Amino acid sequence: MKAGAHHGHQGPCRLRLQERLHPAQIAERIGEVLRRQGLDTEVRPAAQVRDVEPYDVVVLGGALYAARWHRDARRFARRNADRLSTAAVWLFSSGPLDASAAQRSIPPVAGARRVMVRLDAVEHRTFGGCLREGAKGRIARSLLASGRGGDFRDFDSITAWADRIASVSLTTRSLTTRREPERHSPRT
Repeated sequence: MKAGAHHGHQGPCRLRLQERLHPAQIAERIGEVLRRQGLDTEVRPAAQVRDVEPYDVVVLGGALYAARWHRDARRFARRNADRLSTAAVWLFSSGPLDASAAQRSIPPVAGARRVMVRLDAVEHRTFGGCLREGAKGRIARSLLASGRGGDFRDFDSITAWADRIASVSLTTRSLTTRREPERHSPRT
């Protein structure tokens, strides 16, 4: 998931999301919160994002799969690393299939940690995941068969984190917005 605000005003925030995985619903929630806070926000799959340069804020998320950050998120970060270096980048992971993410802070997995360092990300958050009947893939079906599925996303926590992103983004923007210096006529 990715969010970005246009340079110098309340421009679009793009939320990068994985369409077939449950981070999409997390991305949508973050987008709703950023819009409510006054940021012009777009929520789009990374594959549809061609240019990140016009964005000041980027929120990039990926599902955790076998303790790895989803490759689409890693690829997006690698492909756009130069342009993302000038944006405020926030990262999230969605994946623990238990209540652990709601109970304590979970550090990013190696792939997300590397992206965090490479992009000098503001922050990373891990949220609980969701695995429901009908999920594709051998491992997903195996987890469901063993009773390890369910929805462990904490939308109150996601909303609070999105409020933090908005607050920091709006504060940073107001601090960096330069006012035209007042022009005085020379005294005679």
